[in-house]
Amino acid sequence: MSVELNHTIVHARDNRESAEFFAGLLGLEITGEWGPFVAVELSNGVTLDFATVPADSITSQHYAFLVSEEEFDAAYAQIGRRGIEHYADPHRKQPGTINRNDGGRGVYFMDPAGHAMELITVPYGGWTS
Repeated sequence: MSVELNHTIVHARDNRESAEFFAGLLGLEITGEWGPFVAVELSNGVTLDFATVPADSITSQHYAFLVSEEEFDAAYAQIGRRGIEHYADPHRKQPGTINRNDGGRGVYFMDPAGHAMELITVPYGGWTS
């Protein structure tokens, strides 16, 4: 068996709020709820299990998602409609725009719990032939 990431836990101030924010932005659905977790499954079978924890226990993490051009367009339209602050760079020095790194497009924004989210249409380093 090859090694695959199955799930990761994402700390949130409110598990439902963060799961709905993420799922709604990317056109996904909440796929399960058990115990303290609200899960959103990605197309490769990995789930993000959002868990409510005390706000002072949350350490900001970075989550990057490879999306298609169409998914990027739809998510970026949602970012605009929702008035979500976004940036072309991880240091938040280029507000209100996207980047065109590696021949694709990318954008950074924060989720409700303060995690740095990134959407990219081409993996770092570009596509290999």
